[in-house]
Amino acid sequence: MRHLVRSVPQTCPGPSSHLSPLSSAGRQNYDLLVIGGGSGGLACAKEAAQLGKKVAVVDYVEPSPRGTRWGLGGTCVNVGCIPKKLMHQAALLGGMVRDAPHYGWALQPVPHDWTTMAEAVQNHVKSLNWGHRVQLQDRKVTYFNIKASFVDAHMVCGVSKGGKETLLSAEHIVIATGGRPRYPTHIEGALEYGITSDDLFWLKESPGKTLVVGASYVALECAGFLTGLGLDTTVMIRSIPLRGFDQQMSSLVTEYMASQGTRFLRGCTPSRVQRLPDGQLQVTWEDPSSGKEDTGTFNTVLWAIGRIPETRSLNLEKAGVHTSPTSQKILVDAQETTSVPHIYAIGDVAEGRPELTPTAIMAGKLLAQRLCGQSSDVMDYENVPTTVFTPLEYGCVGLSEEEAVARHGEEHVEVYHAYYKPLEFTVAERDASQCYIKMVCLRKPPQLVLGLHFLGPNAGEVTQGFALGIKCGASYAQVMRTVGIHPTCAEEVAKLRISKRSGLDPTVTGC
Repeated sequence: MRHLVRSVPQTCPGPSSHLSPLSSAGRQNYDLLVIGGGSGGLACAKEAAQLGKKVAVVDYVEPSPRGTRWGLGGTCVNVGCIPKKLMHQAALLGGMVRDAPHYGWALQPVPHDWTTMAEAVQNHVKSLNWGHRVQLQDRKVTYFNIKASFVDAHMVCGVSKGGKETLLSAEHIVIATGGRPRYPTHIEGALEYGITSDDLFWLKESPGKTLVVGASYVALECAGFLTGLGLDTTVMIRSIPLRGFDQQMSSLVTEYMASQGTRFLRGCTPSRVQRLPDGQLQVTWEDPSSGKEDTGTFNTVLWAIGRIPETRSLNLEKAGVHTSPTSQKILVDAQETTSVPHIYAIGDVAEGRPELTPTAIMAGKLLAQRLCGQSSDVMDYENVPTTVFTPLEYGCVGLSEEEAVARHGEEHVEVYHAYYKPLEFTVAERDASQCYIKMVCLRKPPQLVLGLHFLGPNAGEVTQGFALGIKCGASYAQVMRTVGIHPTCAEEVAKLRISKRSGLDPTVTGC
């Protein structure tokens, strides 16, 4: 089959137009049209094409208020996981430089050069953009760099950067447009003078003294690596850090960050951002402890207060696709199907889905396999592991302690825990007081593991392995029969003998 591409001189047709693919006899169209070129959309498109479907992907990056834009690959590749992890690694290397003299390396403290790091990170991201283009071409997926909106339930209109309009129709449509950072537009100067994570990773010059507003994982990860790179960094938290995560672990994360030099303003809410004559930004906020206004000056204000779904410009009502009245995310069922049977939504844009790249990728692949008749499997969103890449990394899978107690009752939950010291911290005499592990289990034998929480080096690598066991229904008894690899941090999970209920000191001593 061939696809329909039609240039329109003025505006794309409305839903009643005679150009509708449903009313035009013999018109060819795509089997699958994916709106959104992020991780989930690309995975779905490539899988469907490999299984023999005629597939097109439309993707367009609306520049941030600051004017930042990027290439194919979505948030994760361009302004999320990839540049974040690389800058986190840059900060970790700074810590290793400081540790090196303890291990016999005669290194002197050296300043960090933001420009060199940024150029290397941005070049890597651009190589990934190109790689995605090549992969689509190899899989014979047609790519359109156009901003799409629905004309009706089977047709979309796309507008290019130059204003050219293109009509595309398909039997099935997948929406995978993700989300973008939220701006507090009610705060004076927020839009004019602040940036978000959409901009931070593409800065050519150092952001300097930075105020990070928010307590999400994005806020803490960014603040963590900024501090690690030697920048004066303050985090303003309105309520609690890492909402939705285990709150004991969240407290340990922020305590460690504070010990490494990140300042925290708790319970504060910004009310105004002004640019001073010298170019600095003066931020005014409400201080609940004094009941008065306070101010501070910064070079950069980074808003990290959550994300909003990219649904506003899609004209979903013309296709009959329903969204949540509160979140504006697209409502879907277990099959990722929207209110329209042949239109689907995956990833961050879908209501009730974790905002995580790997879940979007897997959901996209499974959806493509179902559409191609290759499988009936649906995405399982239970026991999805994740890691927050703060200076001391926090990996988790399964239920938090609070969730376990709420679901099963405190008397039916047993929590095993330990404070431990990584061997690599010993010679360098690093503070390890926040390195902590806890396993949340049912109390009744064989004590099914409900959740695992790990705070320490390489948390993602540790959590990934144990996630498989928990996904397979591992019990505490089975974990205790697992032989640890010595000397590692991960082996401490297999040595969790002390329960919170016992009241005994959980600090690991000896080798």
